[in-house]
Amino acid sequence: MNKRVARFLVEHHKLVLIAFAILTAVLGYQALNFKIDASADTLLTKGNKLYLQTQVVNERFSPQEFLLIAYQPKDHKVLSQKTFNDIAKLSGQLEKIERVESVRSILNVPLLSLAKGGLSAEGATEKWTIEQADFSPEELKKVFTDHPIFEDLVINQPQTATALQVLFKADQQLSEIDRKVTELQEKALESELSDDDQKTLQALQTKAEPLQRALTKQRNQEIAKIRELIKPYEAESNIYLGGAHVLGYQLINIIKSDLSIFGGAIAAMICLVLFIVFRKIRWVLIPVLCCVSSVICTVGLFGLLGLKATVISSNFIALQLILTLAIVVHLIVQYREYSNANPDWDQKQLVVETFARKVQPCFYAGITTSIGFASLVFTDIQPVISFGWMMIIAMSLSIAVSLLLFPSTLSLLKREAAGKKSRWASKVLQANASWIQKHPRWPVCASLIVLALGGSGLFFLSVENSFINYFRDSTKVHQELSFIDQEFGGSTPLQLVYTLPGKSGNTDLEFTARDIQTMQLMQAALEEHKGVGDTLSVVNFTELAQQINDGKPLTEYELNAVYWSMDENLKNDLLGSYFNQEHRQVRISTRIQDTTEGLNRADLLAGIRADMEKLEIPEDRYLLTDLFVLYQNILDKLFRSQILALGIVYVLLLLAFWVLFRSFKIALIGITPNVLTTVAVLGFMGWMAIPLDLMTITIASIAMGIAVDDTIHYIHRYREELAEGDGAHALERSHLSVGYALLYTTTIITLGFLLLVFSDFVPSVQFGLLTSLAMVIALLTDLTLLPVLLKRFIKSA
Repeated sequence: MNKRVARFLVEHHKLVLIAFAILTAVLGYQALNFKIDASADTLLTKGNKLYLQTQVVNERFSPQEFLLIAYQPKDHKVLSQKTFNDIAKLSGQLEKIERVESVRSILNVPLLSLAKGGLSAEGATEKWTIEQADFSPEELKKVFTDHPIFEDLVINQPQTATALQVLFKADQQLSEIDRKVTELQEKALESELSDDDQKTLQALQTKAEPLQRALTKQRNQEIAKIRELIKPYEAESNIYLGGAHVLGYQLINIIKSDLSIFGGAIAAMICLVLFIVFRKIRWVLIPVLCCVSSVICTVGLFGLLGLKATVISSNFIALQLILTLAIVVHLIVQYREYSNANPDWDQKQLVVETFARKVQPCFYAGITTSIGFASLVFTDIQPVISFGWMMIIAMSLSIAVSLLLFPSTLSLLKREAAGKKSRWASKVLQANASWIQKHPRWPVCASLIVLALGGSGLFFLSVENSFINYFRDSTKVHQELSFIDQEFGGSTPLQLVYTLPGKSGNTDLEFTARDIQTMQLMQAALEEHKGVGDTLSVVNFTELAQQINDGKPLTEYELNAVYWSMDENLKNDLLGSYFNQEHRQVRISTRIQDTTEGLNRADLLAGIRADMEKLEIPEDRYLLTDLFVLYQNILDKLFRSQILALGIVYVLLLLAFWVLFRSFKIALIGITPNVLTTVAVLGFMGWMAIPLDLMTITIASIAMGIAVDDTIHYIHRYREELAEGDGAHALERSHLSVGYALLYTTTIITLGFLLLVFSDFVPSVQFGLLTSLAMVIALLTDLTLLPVLLKRFIKSA
C-alpha cells in the first residue's frame, strides 16, 4: 500500500507539484485574512459567568473608553505656565481625532475647593478650572494635595507629572449589539436558550464581527497618530502612554516584529545548519519548501476559518516549523542511508523505498504529537483550547505537506551520489551507543535523579500573570506601563459593586448615613491591601464634600441636598460611573499596581473577600468583577487544568502507543521519555521561578509534542532492526540510522530557537529557552533511557 502511494507520487510528481502550487496560492491569498489579535479581551473565556457579570456591570455603569497620556516635565514644574501651554496645545490636537469625545486634563477638571458655592457653585464645571480662572501655583499645589478624586488621576502624588485622559466616543451600533448579546448570554447562564435565541445570538455575533475589526483597526491608527502628536513634546518632557488598548497595540507590534526579525534569523540559522550538516543545497531547499508551504497553507486555512492568533498562540508558526522540519529531516536521513547502502538503485526506487519505510512512523508521530497538543483542549481556558485546535490542524497539514511534497520534489532531481556521514555525529552516536550498552544503569539512575529534581520543582511552580513583566525592563513599553502603574494608580482594573439596601420611607434620600458608612468601611478595607492603587467611588465624592465644608462631614440630608442640587454635567462627571439609581448599586473602582513587589493576586482577592465577611457584607450584596478578577479566575484554573490535561494526555498516549505497536509493554516504555521530559521542563520552571501564566501553560504540551515525535521514530526503527538481530544489534543500528535524524533535528532547532533569547518580549525568550531545553531533554532520554529500556524488556519484534 505504502509503495503504491509512493509510486503514484513519483510517477505523477509534476501533477502533485502543480496541485500544491495551486493550493498554496489559493490558501496564500486567504492568508491575507489571517489576523493577530493581541487585545486583552482575547485572553478571556467569554462564556463564563464572571465575564458576563463584568459585561453587565460595564453596561450598567457605562465606564467610558479612555487612553492615558502621562506628561513628566524635565526642566520645569508641573504646575507652571509651560506645562499648561503644552497640555492645552496637545489637548487641542487630540480633540481633532475623529473618535475623541473630550480630553480631561489638569486644565479642565473642576476645582470645587476654590469655587464660590462649592459643589453647588453655578457653572462649576466650566468656570472653576485652570483654563478659565487665574489660580496661583500655591493655590493649585494646595488644592491638588490629597485631593480625593484628582490625585493619581490627573496629577501624581509628588506633583511631578500630570496625565491627560483621552475619552472616546462609543460606537452606538456596536454598543447596542453588545448589549443584546450580553442579555442573551446572561439568560443562557440561567436556562438553555431557545432555537430562536440561539439564531439571534449567532446573527448578532456575526454582525458585530466586522464592526469590532473596524474598531480595532481604528484604535491602532489612533494610537499611531497620538504617538506622532506627542513627539514634538518629548524634547522637554517624558511622555508615557497607557491603557488596555495601548497594551494590545504594543503586543501586536512586538509580536509582528519578532515574527519578522527572529523568524528571519531562525530561518537563516536553520538553513545554515542544514547546509553544514548535509553539505548539499538540495537538503536546504527541500526542507525550506516543505516548511514554507505548510506554514502558508496553515495560515491560509486559519484565515479562511476565521481563526485568529492571540498572544498565547502567536508561536504556532515556530512550532509548525519544528514539526515539519523534524519530519523532513527523518526523510532525508532515510534517503541518504538507502543511497549509501544501495548504489545500484535509481532515483525512483530510492524515493519510493524512503517513503514506504518512513510514512508509517511519520504518520504515527503526527498522531501522537497531535494527542500531545490535544491536552490543551482539556484546559477549560478558551484561548488555550483554541491554540490546541490550531496546533492539531497545523500538525495534520505538516504531515500531509511533508509526506506529499518531499517525494514529489525529490523526483525532479537526480540521484544523490553516496556521501559521507557527519563525523561529529557518527562519533557522538557511536560513543553513546557503546556507553549505554556497557553502563545501562547510568541512564536509569540519571533519569531517576532528573525525575526527582523535576518532581520537586513542581512544588515551587507559581501561578501569576503580569503584562508589564512580559517586556524587558529596557523597552519603552515596559517603561511606559511601569511609570503609569506606579505614578497614576495602577494598571489592571478591579471593580467592587455593592447593592444598597432598599430606600427608606423618605424617597429623597439616595444615601443614608448607614449606606455612606458601609461604603467608607468597604473602601478603606480595600485600600489597605498591598498593590491596590487609585480607588474611586461615591466615598470620594463625600470626602470632597467634607473637604469643601472646612473638614466638617455633611449630614445625610446635606449630602442628598447637594446631590440633587448639583449641576447635571458635574453630577454625571463625578458620580455617573459610580452610582446606578435604577438598580441601587454603587461601584468602587480601583486599579491594581502590577509592579508591586511580591504581589500575590490570589491572596489579594481572598483578603478582600475576608474583609467583606468581617464587615458582615452578605455575599449576595457585593460582586468583584473586571480584568483583574477575570485573569485571576483563569490563573486559578491553570494548576487544575495542567494536571488534568497532562493526566488525560498520558493516558491517551499510552493507549495510542499500545494500539500502534500492539504491545502494552512497549507503550509503557514509550511513555516514559515523554513523562520525564514534561516533568523536567515544568520542574525547571519551578526551580527557576518561571511562573505558570497564560503564556507558559503551553510549554508542557510543547515538550510532550517534541518528545513523542523522537520516541515514535526510535521505537519503530528499533523493532525493525530487532527482527534481524538481538537487542545489542538493534540498539546500535537504531542509533546509527534514526539517531542521526534525532541529533540533527535537535541541533538545528535548538540553535535556531536559542536566538529568541535576544527578543524584548519575555514570553518569546521563555519560549525559546524552554523549547530548546525540551528538545535537548527529549534527545537525551530517547538516545539513553529509551534504548536501555527497550533492550532490557523487549526481546523480539
